[in-house]
Amino acid sequence: MALTRPTRLMKVRFWRWRNNPLRRHSDVVEAWIVLATWIIALVGGLLAGFAADAAMQDSLAVRRAEVHAVPAELTRNADRTAYVSTDGGDTVWGKVRWRAADGTTHTGLTRVDPSSTAGTSVSVWIDSRGGLAVRPPTEGAARLQSALTGALAAAGAGGAILCCGRLTRQRLDRRRLRAWEAEWERVGPQWRKKMTG
Repeated sequence: MALTRPTRLMKVRFWRWRNNPLRRHSDVVEAWIVLATWIIALVGGLLAGFAADAAMQDSLAVRRAEVHAVPAELTRNADRTAYVSTDGGDTVWGKVRWRAADGTTHTGLTRVDPSSTAGTSVSVWIDSRGGLAVRPPTEGAARLQSALTGALAAAGAGGAILCCGRLTRQRLDRRRLRAWEAEWERVGPQWRKKMTG
């Protein structure tokens, strides 16, 4: 007995769009669902990404506008042992004093170089009330952060739309299976008669 090679299945592209006697109405509906899902996912993802990018840029621009740097003075010697901070620099906490725009004197803690001595001049960032604030991101860092936010929003929105399209196709598949079961219940007994008769 000679071994034969298995036949290769040929994948027919766009079969749901072509006329053929085996194509069902549900196949055409599924083709439109797939097409609409991909178009909406791409367009919706891009729009969500651009909107999130713009919103983040605006938020960071407002944050940069609300704070400004002022000179401050270290009130006591800083620790000599540096701790690695989240921004990657070796700094320690130091107590500083600064004068607000209204002339009042304020004190607080900020990051300074290790071994800084009392009286050393440092810059601190303050808000409109004169309180310490976190240094805002630079223009480049803000752009990177807003771009990453936009990319994440685009991927999330596009992914959510693709999931909705998949769920819609699964409902269509369940409907087709119920139709096949009903058809088999009607046709199955006739086949059995022909097979046994």
